[in-house]
Amino acid sequence: MHRHLSGWDTDIRKCGIWGCGKVGATVAYALTQSGWFSDIVLIDPHFHVAETEATDLSHGLPFHTPVDVYAGDFADLADCGLIVLAEEYDAQNGTANLRGRLRTLRSVIGNIDLYNRSAILLCTADPVESVSYLLQQLSQRPPSRVIGAGTVLDTARLKQMVGRHLGVDSRNVHSFVIGEHGENEFPVWSSANISGIDLKHYCDSSQKGYDPAMLKSLFYDVRDSRAQVMQTKGAGFYGVAEAVKRIVSAIVHDENTILTVSAFMEGQYGIENVYMSLPCIVNRRGIRRVLEIPLDEQEEQLLRRSASKLKEKAEEWEALLFQPI
Repeated sequence: MHRHLSGWDTDIRKCGIWGCGKVGATVAYALTQSGWFSDIVLIDPHFHVAETEATDLSHGLPFHTPVDVYAGDFADLADCGLIVLAEEYDAQNGTANLRGRLRTLRSVIGNIDLYNRSAILLCTADPVESVSYLLQQLSQRPPSRVIGAGTVLDTARLKQMVGRHLGVDSRNVHSFVIGEHGENEFPVWSSANISGIDLKHYCDSSQKGYDPAMLKSLFYDVRDSRAQVMQTKGAGFYGVAEAVKRIVSAIVHDENTILTVSAFMEGQYGIENVYMSLPCIVNRRGIRRVLEIPLDEQEEQLLRRSASKLKEKAEEWEALLFQPI
């Protein structure tokens, strides 16, 4: 018998994934290998898709820590501590299809809420800030428990490219990509460092030298890399799955890790009522705190521009969502 949970009586070792396209299936694969879960339930609008993915994943289970992977319906989410929403959407299909997409998201969150109003929702769907905002508004969950994957992957790409350029382990590169996951994102160079050594100082003391034009070019490669991958193979999903896995680890293990997830703004930098990607402390209860890291004047301007664009998108989506059918 399925339970309707309205308190905190959920199991963090049970994870639900809604959407079994390339992203959702790859996320399921990464989480199946993690050894963190006893149950992973897959849900898709087409049940046979979820069933086929669950069967395929199950064939590899003898090589990993035991986990029960199966296709289910919304009722099977009743005691999940975490639900990943991995919806995929072709943004080129026009306003009419966007309206349909928004109504689908409303239906999905309504069905989830019938059985579970406590789970942390982790959104990977693009545009991730806008979808996260919509999900939080529709579900009325505490904003701390509706998280977008944000610019976690973009930040990782930046670290990888800067590390390769400087010839250091990317794990020693500390910088953030913030704002909007997309064309209005930007890097925070003002506080970037290599294992605590100011980036400019490190570059000046190395053979590379500090070259703002080169750094800008590296960031453009970060920003445009997703489009390049999509042009070649239709979608990028390995990097996304690893980013989701990193966020999930912070939640499951109560890590209090700082990650650039999408979070609801409640006055940070004077910005309110919009989701943005910023460094946040993430733990078992979701987002513990959104950090207001130091920004220089240009970075603050870029952040406000990003916030303005995201608010415009949120207003446009809300208008479409509540139009009469």
